[in-house]
Amino acid sequence: MLKGVHQKLEPQQTPAFFVRGASPFSRMVFFCALSISIMAIDARLNYLSQVRQGFIAALHPLEIVAKAPSNWVRDVNRYFSAHNQLVQENYALKQQAFEHQVRLQRLSTIEAENTHLRSLLNGDIPIQPKAILGEISHTGRDPFSLVVVVNRGSQHNVKAGQAVADSKGVIGQITRVFPFSSEVTLITDKELSIPIQIERNQLRAIAFGEGNNTLDIPYLPANVDIKVGDKLVTSGIDGIYPAGLAVAKVTKILQNPESPFAKIISTPVAEVSNHLQLLILELPQSKEATLPSTKQVSADSEPATAVSARTLAITAPKNKAKPNAPN
Repeated sequence: MLKGVHQKLEPQQTPAFFVRGASPFSRMVFFCALSISIMAIDARLNYLSQVRQGFIAALHPLEIVAKAPSNWVRDVNRYFSAHNQLVQENYALKQQAFEHQVRLQRLSTIEAENTHLRSLLNGDIPIQPKAILGEISHTGRDPFSLVVVVNRGSQHNVKAGQAVADSKGVIGQITRVFPFSSEVTLITDKELSIPIQIERNQLRAIAFGEGNNTLDIPYLPANVDIKVGDKLVTSGIDGIYPAGLAVAKVTKILQNPESPFAKIISTPVAEVSNHLQLLILELPQSKEATLPSTKQVSADSEPATAVSARTLAITAPKNKAKPNAPN
C-alpha cells in the first residue's frame, strides 16, 4: 500500500479574493476627520486655493467636451429659430418698404398738385375774379379731335363757350356741357381758333390749331413784324378770353418766295399734359345770352381779306354751341 494513503488530510484555507484592511467604519471615521481637518486648514490659512485653481484649469477641457453636445443642440435650435424670425422680419420689412415707397410716390404727386394749385390761385396771369376750379377726368375718345373731359358740368354753373386756362396760359374752350362733366377743346385742335396779339408790338391776328400741338397764324404778309420767341397773348376782342392771357410762343417762321404770306408756327405755353387741375373762366355778363361758337370758319374768302373775315367769324359766328347731352 502507498504511504500516506490512509494518512489524515489537513483542511486547506481558501485565500481571500481581496486583501482586507481596516473595517469600513474605521475608514469612514478616518476620512471624515481628514476632510474636516483639510476644510479647517483651508478656511483658516487658504492653502488649497491654488490647488483648486489647478484642478479647475485641468478639468476645463473635459468640461468643454462634456458640454459640447448640449451646446450644439442649443446652437442648432437657436439658429433655426433665429433664421425663421429673420425671414419673417425680412418679409415684413420688405412689405413695409414697398408700402412706404407707394406712399412716397403719392406724396410726391400730392406735393406737385399742391404746387400747381398754389400757382393757379396765386398765378401772375390776369384772370377774371370768378373762376371754377376743375380737374381733368380723361381725354376724348376721338383720335382726330383734341378734347379733354373735366369733372365740372351744368350742375356747377359751367356753360358752353367758357375759356379754360391754367397757371401758364390758355388751354382751350368749353364746347360741350353735361350735367356733371364738360368737354374742353384744346386750342391746338383744328376746329378751334383764338384771337391773339403779339405782346411785343400789340399786333393782332387769329391763331388756328394745327392738331399737332402747334398753332398757325395764317394770312400775314412775309414782312410782318414777328420774331421767333415772341409771346402771343389773347387780345380780348371776342369777349370770351380775357385780354392778356398767355397763349403761345413763336417757335418757327417759314417764308416761301412764291407766296406773299409767311407761315408762323407757335407752341402753346399751357401745360395741359403735365397737370390735372385747370380753371374755367366765367363768361362776361353781356355775352351770356349769345355764346359765340369756337368752330373755325371755312377759309374760302380771298387772302387779302382773310384776317378781317376770320375776326368777324370769331366775334359773330353762324354756328351755335352744341346742345347739352346727358352725362
